[in-house]
Amino acid sequence: MIIDKILKANEDFIKAFEPKKMSHLPQKKLCIVTCMDTRLTGFLEPALGIERGDAKIIKNAGNTVVDQDVIRSVAASILTLGVEEVMVIGHTNCGMANVNPEKLKTAMEERGIDPKEIAKVNLKEWIGAIDDEESNVFQTVEQIKNSPFIPEDAPIHGLIIDIESGALKVLVDGS
Repeated sequence: MIIDKILKANEDFIKAFEPKKMSHLPQKKLCIVTCMDTRLTGFLEPALGIERGDAKIIKNAGNTVVDQDVIRSVAASILTLGVEEVMVIGHTNCGMANVNPEKLKTAMEERGIDPKEIAKVNLKEWIGAIDDEESNVFQTVEQIKNSPFIPEDAPIHGLIIDIESGALKVLVDGS
């Protein structure tokens, strides 16, 4: 099982790790809302020039605001943790742009999810499916900016990272 490999890797990590005291406050005063895509792991941070301790990073499927959890986390970062700028960073070739609600429904039913529960939600909205990556970044930036819990003076930027080259494209300069 993968848990055994993870625990072994953790043992090896601890043997080689040199602990140091770090603040829980983001050193670059930055909060990033981005996708949970596995291809961003170990890729996004170096592409942005950030390291451990530099930024608060909020990840979810498609870097979307489906409920208030993302807003709550961004607000907490700004209001209590010293964040001064927020970046919404989408990426090319996002899997959430290809979600088929019927296939999702079938997969849910095959895994034993109660069809009555499935029928209670709009699956496309519930899963956070997006129409395209760039319009999703614009929409997410607007949702964050327009929240009554986000200070008006907080810059909210919107970017896309090319998942193959690492090149960043600014869609919204929140300055």
